[in-house]
Amino acid sequence: MTDVRVELAAADRDADTEEALRSLLRWLDRDETLGGAVRGAFAASAEPVPGHMGTSGFDILQLALGSGLSTASLAVSLFQWQLARRRAPALVLSKGELRVEVTPEGARDAETLRRVVELLDRRTAVTAGDGERDGGAA
Repeated sequence: MTDVRVELAAADRDADTEEALRSLLRWLDRDETLGGAVRGAFAASAEPVPGHMGTSGFDILQLALGSGLSTASLAVSLFQWQLARRRAPALVLSKGELRVEVTPEGARDAETLRRVVELLDRRTAVTAGDGERDGGAA
């Protein structure tokens, strides 16, 4: 199993972040090319506030990919969801220590797709460096 974490970029987080991630999970569930090989779970990046029940909402989508699913298939589906949105958010994809931000403009670029897949397919954890962004991020 491969795990990929998906978040909206900080600039795109707002009150609708959880709904956007729920929309993305529905998209992945319905994508016939993925054949049901992706399982998703929601998580919150912040710890609960003392004295409050739970967190303020979920802002991370943790995806587990079945062994028969390629990272390329997942990336294509993620980019298609991104492009289908009226106001497409930038996505941050993480695998281990690697974090790659893909802007809506980058989602339209075949070279960006190739680079993101190459990075996510690496067997060893690679860090893109502090503040450095890859995958067409501006």
